[in-house]
Amino acid sequence: MIVVMTAGATEEQVKKVEERLRGWGFDVHLSRGVARTILGAVGAQKDPSMAPMLEAMEGVEKVVHILTPYKLAGRQFKQEPTQLRIGEVVVGGPRVVVIAGPCAVESEEQILTTARAVKAAGADMLRGGAFKPRTSPYAFQGLEEEGLKLLAKARAETGLPIVTEVMNPRDVELVAAYADVIQIGARNMQNFTLLREVGRCKRPVLLKRGLAATIEEWLMAAEYILSEGNYEVILCERGIRTYETATRNTLDISAIPVIKHQSHLPIVVDPSHGTGKRQLILPMARAAVAAGADGIMVEVHPTPEKALSDGPQSLSLEEFAEMTAALRPVAVAVGRER
Repeated sequence: MIVVMTAGATEEQVKKVEERLRGWGFDVHLSRGVARTILGAVGAQKDPSMAPMLEAMEGVEKVVHILTPYKLAGRQFKQEPTQLRIGEVVVGGPRVVVIAGPCAVESEEQILTTARAVKAAGADMLRGGAFKPRTSPYAFQGLEEEGLKLLAKARAETGLPIVTEVMNPRDVELVAAYADVIQIGARNMQNFTLLREVGRCKRPVLLKRGLAATIEEWLMAAEYILSEGNYEVILCERGIRTYETATRNTLDISAIPVIKHQSHLPIVVDPSHGTGKRQLILPMARAAVAAGADGIMVEVHPTPEKALSDGPQSLSLEEFAEMTAALRPVAVAVGRER
């Protein structure tokens, strides 16, 4: 359930309600909006008299029972859209953010060349994989910590915050030491041990939708992170597996307005994985911005034909510059910035 405080509720009144809830065995999560403070009480309500007792306390406006299984990710808990500040970048604000970089960090020259080019073309953050989950155990698995060091070097030169993936709970601390945003890949969306670990980490988390996950399952995965106290979660729609074979996945554009209606969390879209074909990235990126996405995440490589992973769905440096320019009028048309 959630406890909605009155507009003029004092800090002392909020604290007393929080203490009452914790005394009853609830985990309490605070959301401070523009006009209201809301306390989310997570746990079983053992006594039906709890709600009336809370409503009788000073500073309490009302008690609302949350019907959706995702308590903290839902709009009932937080009405205002969440905005996350990552360095100078704000995700969920007026500007449509662009995250770009190679699928995998391959060498110093490759990542620095890419970082310089995407920065010049208007990228807001740099993505790159140091730990790579691959379908084949014989495929390139990433440079691991050496890749993280190269990403940090690219950040030092360009100022671009880093987004990179973690695959194993034991590597969270290591990745967090280098990354500005920790990515949870599609294959790990329901790795609950990993979700709890990044939930205890003080780094923003970009959570990709699973290969065949429903929107509710996706939001429940976010709930694992939020329930551990990390409220800095960005959702990423990257396409789901369907019967269609013309594309690598089926990019679910409708997920954007659904998420905006059901959740306060920002959402970015990955048309590289969503289509698997570079010629489809721009039209789907345009569609995502038009549908209300807070950002676009794409794979970019200096020489896609030589990429060690995901070459067919990677934009060249020139194609990326064309994409960022093409997104501006779409963003402006829907009241956003780019």
